[in-house]
Amino acid sequence: MDLTATPGTPVRAVAAGRVSFAGRVAGKGVVSVELSATGTPPLRTTYEPVSPSVKKGDEVEPGEVVGTVEVGGSHCTTPCMHWGLLRAKTYLDPLSLLPPWLLHRGPSRLLPVLGVPLPA
Repeated sequence: MDLTATPGTPVRAVAAGRVSFAGRVAGKGVVSVELSATGTPPLRTTYEPVSPSVKKGDEVEPGEVVGTVEVGGSHCTTPCMHWGLLRAKTYLDPLSLLPPWLLHRGPSRLLPVLGVPLPA
């Protein structure tokens, strides 16, 4: 999920967990957090492009700042941050982590994928 975000915006953990990765992947800052008490394998949230303020092994609480949105490094046409949710290698809907009162009932919108070749 891509969220509009100005570079320098604080990025907060959506739930309690342990930082499983904080560093650079393909030139982009990435933070991953394994969420506490979410089964085996645990759910994992990812945030990028983010300049981490945490390190691998750190425990985080819901709402705790894990970094700030970096300039560039995104496929969006406007500044944004990608927020992902996985169980093992399967991507899930990160909105499922949010309480219903926080969600708007409008439809999700997929952004165009620019510069990415489509499979044959």
